[in-house]
Amino acid sequence: MLGMCRGRRKFVAASLALIFIPALTWLYLSSANFTVKPLPLSPLDPQSSVLIGAAAEHQDLALRLRDVEEHNHALRREISLPPRVPTHSSHHSNSRQGNQLHTHSTEEGTGDSEANKGAASGNSSDCVPQPVVNKCETIHIAIVCAGYNASRDVVTLVKSVLFHRRNPLHFHFITDSIARKILADLFHTWMVPAVHVNFYDADELKSEVSWIPNKHYSGIYGLMKLVLTKTLPSDLQKVIVLDTDITFATDIAELWVVFHKFKGQQVLGLVENQSDWYLGNLWKNHRPWPALGRGFNTGVILLLLDRLRKLKWEQMWRLTAERELMSMLSTSLADQDIFNAVIKQNPFLVHQLPCFWNVQLSDHTRSEKCYKDVSDLKVIHWNSPKKLRVKNKHVEFFRNLYLTFLEYDGNLLRRELFGCPSETDHNSENVSFTSLCCQLLLLLAHQSGPLPLRR
Repeated sequence: MLGMCRGRRKFVAASLALIFIPALTWLYLSSANFTVKPLPLSPLDPQSSVLIGAAAEHQDLALRLRDVEEHNHALRREISLPPRVPTHSSHHSNSRQGNQLHTHSTEEGTGDSEANKGAASGNSSDCVPQPVVNKCETIHIAIVCAGYNASRDVVTLVKSVLFHRRNPLHFHFITDSIARKILADLFHTWMVPAVHVNFYDADELKSEVSWIPNKHYSGIYGLMKLVLTKTLPSDLQKVIVLDTDITFATDIAELWVVFHKFKGQQVLGLVENQSDWYLGNLWKNHRPWPALGRGFNTGVILLLLDRLRKLKWEQMWRLTAERELMSMLSTSLADQDIFNAVIKQNPFLVHQLPCFWNVQLSDHTRSEKCYKDVSDLKVIHWNSPKKLRVKNKHVEFFRNLYLTFLEYDGNLLRRELFGCPSETDHNSENVSFTSLCCQLLLLLAHQSGPLPLRR
């Protein structure tokens, strides 16, 4: 009996388990249906498409980021490169504007285009290196000087050059006997370091130019700049030629560096004439020598001597002078007339300098357009016969500058150029300070007798 009861209980328990377990399982699954999702069995399943979309979006962002980085690299490369060459149309328009500016400068003679070029080059100095003069490079200067008055002017000129200079200088003086003695004694007294002087006898050159009639107050000496290629040493390649009535307001090395800007067959560096002389409208029946536009002033000249010799300059200017003298009969402005006549036929020879390298204080001058401030002034040229008495709006300033150097003590210019080896030039009129002191001590010892000895 007891065994039968136990058998029924097991049967009932098994039955209940078979009934309740599926029911509980169904209830559990139905209640958790919102959290449990079946695993995707196919790529077409919605959940798999979401994952693929997220991966595609990430890849797209990576591609866009890579494009941005490449674009930035390209911009950096473009900025680091020099400016691009303009297109054909823009180049054509720029060239026309340049011609207009050049024509304006030729007509006006104020050197405005040169000033603009200087400003442009100054703005682009970070990209284009500007030429400079080596620290110890010798600058050669040639001056024709004769008589007492010219010697006095040259002394003032030399002081102004020495006051501003930072390079060794070599002066080449074409002089008569009077000027030679004055200048030789002057340099002997000053004993300025790194300055060499050579003298050339002007009397030996008179026969080269004496056949040219000249009405200019400088006389025959005003024509001798024409023969510098023959007079100066054959190994001298370039030189700055100055009139005696010049005053420098800056370092002459700034002018020397302009030689680097010569192009092609350019052998002469000149400033345009700042009066209407060569335009022939100063008075009735005024008939000047032929010139290119306003012509050029020869108070400041840059000469490439080696190229001039190759171009047979001696023959060139002689033939031109002979031809023009058949109708002009004489020169009015000495060598300047002949230089301009040669340039008229051969304009490719000249490199036009900015007008501040020769501010001309002559009658009827237009020099006021060359400067707006004192810092713009480089070289002042007293090219009027009236000299310091010339009428000019700013003549008081120019006169004070000239008088400052006129009264300046040349012994104060005796300063060493540090970093440059001092060389002894046997052709120079300089003497060493040490040797002079030794000579003075020996002279004093000879005159005063032996010194008493202390016991």
